[in-house]
Amino acid sequence: MADQSTPGTSSARETPSPEASPDAASSNASPKGVMSRRRLLGTAGATGLALGAAGAAVGYTAAPSAEKATPLASVGTDAVMFHGKHQPGITTALQARGHLVAFDLAAGSGRREATALLRRWSETARRLMSGEAAAHEDTDVARDAGPSSLTVTFGFGHSFFARTGLEKQRPVALDPLPDFSSDHLDKARSNGDLWVQIGANDALVAFHALRAIQKDAGSAARVRWQMNGFNRSPGATAEPMTARNLMGQIDGTRNPKPSEPDFDGRVFVPASGDPEWMANGSYAVVRRIRMLLDDWEKLSGKAQEDVIGRRKSTGAPLSGGTETTAMDLDRTDADGNLVVPINAHARITRPDQNGGAAMLRRPFSFHDGIDADGVPDAGLLFVCWQADPVRGFVPVQRKLDRGDALSTFIRHESSGLFAVPGGAAEGEYVGQRLLEG
Repeated sequence: MADQSTPGTSSARETPSPEASPDAASSNASPKGVMSRRRLLGTAGATGLALGAAGAAVGYTAAPSAEKATPLASVGTDAVMFHGKHQPGITTALQARGHLVAFDLAAGSGRREATALLRRWSETARRLMSGEAAAHEDTDVARDAGPSSLTVTFGFGHSFFARTGLEKQRPVALDPLPDFSSDHLDKARSNGDLWVQIGANDALVAFHALRAIQKDAGSAARVRWQMNGFNRSPGATAEPMTARNLMGQIDGTRNPKPSEPDFDGRVFVPASGDPEWMANGSYAVVRRIRMLLDDWEKLSGKAQEDVIGRRKSTGAPLSGGTETTAMDLDRTDADGNLVVPINAHARITRPDQNGGAAMLRRPFSFHDGIDADGVPDAGLLFVCWQADPVRGFVPVQRKLDRGDALSTFIRHESSGLFAVPGGAAEGEYVGQRLLEG
């Protein structure tokens, strides 16, 4: 849980990314790349780009012709474009609901079946993200909900390439992550041939997409594991805020921002990257991090702040200032003690303390009930994006292993690393350059 901010925070919204999604309730406040129905209809005649999506959204959110259309608020009408340079769900602002699901190809399924599956999945994602019904046997679960900033993102695991005879196309960056001392990994809930990330600002829309993706898998693939998460609902605060996690901490102040000149280089594989099919793609590290909340909540507020290195109320560094003030790592108190403890989480995870290593964190919180001993099964579905995990996630996690004060209160219970190719152009499906190259 590195000290980096999540998309959709106050800092990220000052310079919205191409795929950003609004937290504000006003339909006039939709940032670039996330278009309300009004904007979709308004731009369709000029560009031709959104005509199909807007028309379909109107048809899907309307009842049969004999009935009136269901009116939608701005949250319902906001739509993220499926086609683009990068896949959606990476720089898109945090959504209220999320599902992470991994699949394994079924016995006998190979490259041909995987190709057909990615075609189906891409078409379903395109339709649902624009507010249309699924092409086949739509369940109508989200009929009157609108797109609600739905995103569907696809990735390939290390094992996918052997299963499809594409070992020579497997990226070196997809080599398995090293073991970490904080790992208590459940192999059944780790890795997978294929990975899908679903996010939306309406729980029914997110579930509807999950169900459609699962049904599309058919006999080609089976679910290996699935996890459900959530964040603050858009519009819950008058001004966008950095997310809080279940420990009550503002979580993610130092995320790299799209306005920064090196943002793309840190997050996305360059167009000239190797292998070629990963151009404009990214690598997702996915970790289910259990928070030991009973132990954490026994600490005083001051002790909790010392563990993190930031004020719980505002996210400001203990060295002073506001949430976005640079942390003074050398400041001491009247007794000569470091104000930000040497093992504080925020100190250890700073990019300048890790050779410049940075990653774009985009997590969901989770709560899967209470264990038999009364302990909450809750924490963070950690998802981080980087151009190369060997230069992003790995060095930071290794340093956390060596003395992070937070490690006493968390447990990494599952892990996955996935190659997420660039976005699909109009008429293409995700992964086409790999599967047909």
